[in-house]
Amino acid sequence: MTKPVLVSGIQPTGRLHIGNYLGALKNFVELQNSGKYYCYFLIVDLHSLTEPFEPKEKSKQILELAAEYMAAGLNPKQSIVFLQSQISAHSELAWILNTITPISELRRMTQFKGKSEAEKENANVGLLTYPTLMAADIILYDAKFVPVGDDQLQHLELTRTLVRKFNSRFGKTFVEPQPILTKTPRVMSLANPAKKMSKSDPQGCLFIDDSPEEIKKKISRAVTDSGSEVKYDPEAKPAISNLLEIYSAVSGKNIPALEKMFAGKGYSEFKAVLGELISDHFASFRKKKAELIKKPATLVKILDAGSKKAGLIAKKKIIEVQKKVGLR
Repeated sequence: MTKPVLVSGIQPTGRLHIGNYLGALKNFVELQNSGKYYCYFLIVDLHSLTEPFEPKEKSKQILELAAEYMAAGLNPKQSIVFLQSQISAHSELAWILNTITPISELRRMTQFKGKSEAEKENANVGLLTYPTLMAADIILYDAKFVPVGDDQLQHLELTRTLVRKFNSRFGKTFVEPQPILTKTPRVMSLANPAKKMSKSDPQGCLFIDDSPEEIKKKISRAVTDSGSEVKYDPEAKPAISNLLEIYSAVSGKNIPALEKMFAGKGYSEFKAVLGELISDHFASFRKKKAELIKKPATLVKILDAGSKKAGLIAKKKIIEVQKKVGLR
């Protein structure tokens, strides 16, 4: 019996932080190693062009993310790891999906509304059509499962709608993908627990390749709440609750066990232990990433080989689509 296909990806926009790791990359590795799925993991570089960028930086970011994928444990012998832009079928299918997608559906997407409101002058069409390209990324490979966080669930629901619409109009072509919801915390900024952790705020952002000294310094300087009790209470104690969620996700210990472990101890002692834990947890990752970054040719070879494999599958599917819509 063939394994079901699973597809997901991350944008190359600079070093990954602990929120990216806990929200996506850690889960990718666990899903790959479960042996239950035939995995495709993309570097979604076309998506990343919707944000301001420097061309020279973009090529570095792509290789850096490839290094982070491998350092975290993605294995090109177990999964197909590839570059979205290397396969023209992604863009072609996205365009075909655009022609059956009502503008009203795209305008109601929460992510588009948030980003276009925040950057009215810089909002581009790519932000609006982001979900149709994401849909193409998934359905080109007949993905049965897509690991997503809450923030991408709306986009996946649109993908499912488009699959039903296309299949109904042109005949059975695509598989309707199901979400695998990630059980990860929404990691908030160390400087402001009311905001999501972001690369644009380096002080509140914990990068997974930060040095042990940087990790400990950032954790020790993380804002805390009034009082000194290490207790999980997102409403009254959002800062310490955020740190407890990070501790729990990295260590695998549940929050009640952590509360018990730090009963009678203050914030500084808790933060010192957390800083040490995170530093140790990513020691192997830091070493592997540093080694891989020195071998760009190896990273290019991995991405080229993965893109070649994925491209063969995508080509078959796009030819089928062209026939269904009358382009062949």
